[in-house]
Amino acid sequence: MSRIGKKPIEIPSGVEITIDGCKVTAKGPLGTETVTVRPEIAVKVEDNHIILSKVGTTRETDALYGLSRTLVANAVHGVKEGFEKKLEIQGVGYRANMEGKNLNLALGYSHPVIVEPPAGITITVEANTKISVKGSNKQTVGDVAAFIRSKRPPEVYKGKGIRYEGEYIRRKAGKAGKK
Repeated sequence: MSRIGKKPIEIPSGVEITIDGCKVTAKGPLGTETVTVRPEIAVKVEDNHIILSKVGTTRETDALYGLSRTLVANAVHGVKEGFEKKLEIQGVGYRANMEGKNLNLALGYSHPVIVEPPAGITITVEANTKISVKGSNKQTVGDVAAFIRSKRPPEVYKGKGIRYEGEYIRRKAGKAGKK
């Protein structure tokens, strides 16, 4: 039995929940998110809480129970407060700036790298080396942040590249002859 799945999800003020069969829609100040829940999981709203319950008792249902609860909770949190990932750029000459809605990165290539954010995602740059990715969908925010990081991942010898804020990069020693 999933301990996560049993927890009720509190509906904050300003968030509207509608359940249409297997679709749970959360509407709030930051937008609308829809989660499709498998038919093995029943969803209902009681006393300002969303409660999920299992219909069957198979191993697959047990696995989907906690996952479904987390996906619905993330949708509710996303439309109320949103999600944010922060990235840092390290390296001489590496910088970022905004050109309209697009992110322009100078990462040591012979050309600039342009990243166009998908719908519902906002990218901001502070001090040329700090990038912030915000949105109401947790998965999309993480995907965009990972895509930006993939343009120049941190390398292990000097640590140059794009990393998540607070990410630790294990450094390697250089050549044995160099000091």
